[in-house]
Amino acid sequence: MKMEWINNHTVLIVGLGLIGGSYAMALKRIGYHVTAIDIDSEAIKYATDSGIIDKGSTSPDKDLIGNADCIIMALYPSKLVGWISENQSAFKEGVIITDVTGIKSSVVYDIQKILRPDAEFIAAHPMAGREVYGVKNSDDKIFRDANFIVVPTDRNSKESVKWCEDLGRLLGFRRVSVLSPEEHDSMIAFVSQLTHCIAVSLMTCDDNEHLSEYTGDSFRDLTRIANINENMWPELFFMNKGPLLNRLDQFIDEINVIKEMIANEDDEGLKEKMRLSSKRRRNFDK
Repeated sequence: MKMEWINNHTVLIVGLGLIGGSYAMALKRIGYHVTAIDIDSEAIKYATDSGIIDKGSTSPDKDLIGNADCIIMALYPSKLVGWISENQSAFKEGVIITDVTGIKSSVVYDIQKILRPDAEFIAAHPMAGREVYGVKNSDDKIFRDANFIVVPTDRNSKESVKWCEDLGRLLGFRRVSVLSPEEHDSMIAFVSQLTHCIAVSLMTCDDNEHLSEYTGDSFRDLTRIANINENMWPELFFMNKGPLLNRLDQFIDEINVIKEMIANEDDEGLKEKMRLSSKRRRNFDK
């Protein structure tokens, strides 16, 4: 199976939301023939009229599926396995499939278990997004300076891993990393899912309707992601419950340490926490 991107002329996006639309926009801009499937007819019409895709369908069109050299799954994680299982009979021989979903262990192994032997699924996670969603908010600039994670298993070939790394670079991501599904889910529970839990908690623990009149940049920065997709995020939390609960416990323990330091006026202990925090945060500015 040849994996070079130059040999993959037709890309099918399944799920034309913010990330699927932004993938389509990036790939179309650099010359690929991009098609899409989404149940929302308005999303397909908007993407076609705007030149984000070449052609689209609101149902699993066998011609669109069968003509695709590459399929990018941008559905909610609970829909991935079922869609592939129901539609893989239409796949082109040698097709390579990847995804954009925020959890891996609970879907990747199931997909690879049921997938046709002449197709390959290599998981990926673009660490990019916005506080809005839907194809009308698509923007491939969100990939610039962002991170891209490739998530292989022992069922993946070296060629597919390299292909997926190249995809990340092709889309414009600044850094491409490789993690196992388990490593990915533990890290994502910390850097993404926990942060969303914190942002939601900050916005729901005080019912003052005038907060926006009093806050500075710190509160705005901390709660930017509290404007959240309530249909997608619970699904992500539940399907990654074990790692996320561990990270929540870790955070609660640390908050309690700081709480005790404040209660006991532990000046040096608090300063040491702040020095450590500042040191680690500087890694993000390199």
